[in-house]
Amino acid sequence: MSCIGFYNLENLFDTIDDPEKIDEEYTPNGKNQWTESKYKAKLFNMAHVISLIGKEGSKDGFSLLGVSEIENRKVLEDLVAEPALVSRNLQIVHYNSPDKRGIDVGLLYNPKRFVLIESKSFRLNTLRNDGDTLFTRDQLLVTGLLDNEKVHVIVNHWPSRSSGEKLSRPSRNAAGKLSRSICDSLSKADPSAKILVMGDLNDDPFNDSVKKQMKTKAKISQMGSENFYNPWENILAKGYGTLAYRDTWNLFDQILLSNPLVDKKTDGYKFLTCNIFKKKFMVQQEGRYKGYPKRREGGYSDHFPVYVYLVRNK
Repeated sequence: MSCIGFYNLENLFDTIDDPEKIDEEYTPNGKNQWTESKYKAKLFNMAHVISLIGKEGSKDGFSLLGVSEIENRKVLEDLVAEPALVSRNLQIVHYNSPDKRGIDVGLLYNPKRFVLIESKSFRLNTLRNDGDTLFTRDQLLVTGLLDNEKVHVIVNHWPSRSSGEKLSRPSRNAAGKLSRSICDSLSKADPSAKILVMGDLNDDPFNDSVKKQMKTKAKISQMGSENFYNPWENILAKGYGTLAYRDTWNLFDQILLSNPLVDKKTDGYKFLTCNIFKKKFMVQQEGRYKGYPKRREGGYSDHFPVYVYLVRNK
């Protein structure tokens, strides 16, 4: 059994001002008064949650974990060096993105379970509503051997809804189109390619960027060779989500699986189950935001992580 997850770490910034990025609020003299002690507390909290993901199914925890909203490689190096994680010798895949705030995506992996073959970063070339270039996160493709079986993982953080869902919709549709084109290239080279597309998509499973661009299905029985299985659609329909806004749950954090990961006829690793990782200590227990992800001071992230378990045929 192998656990593969994704976690939006919500602004994992160091305290240093990068003159090329808009990160001033995460400096000691900035809006958030982001001091070394706050940074260390954030690392401690993130490492604690991450150390528990996948523990139900494997003593080693997760095999692969995609992450987003990280400022640079250094914050990931600091994260995996935390006492809760350091013994696992977690390895990092990371590229700098052109995002104006300086946030990137990355992948952490357990070298006992996963051997890296190659990685590549894909630029999303799209425009904002005013016609200017949208500087957003690259999409990260990582290929390797998961317990000696080849898999591909694409880590995403699609454009936000900060300008409104409708106005920003074309940018996420473009992101879905890019992810799909990466997948199509992989499947053309190998029709049995096992691909996991993960990330904070800033859209729900029923939105066009996911449903139409990625050609997802909520039921395995409806799957064709070109479809991706999206188990999160049914979870959202039951009223569960990974982030809350104005007392409404969204499920922006998703892991999509290519047909060979659910097809009974294929050998090797297949989808078993999925879930939102949500422990009581990660949930706001009182006040206006009771039930929401516990974030900010003394908290974790405004998103809950998600994960899937893959199981191998005997």
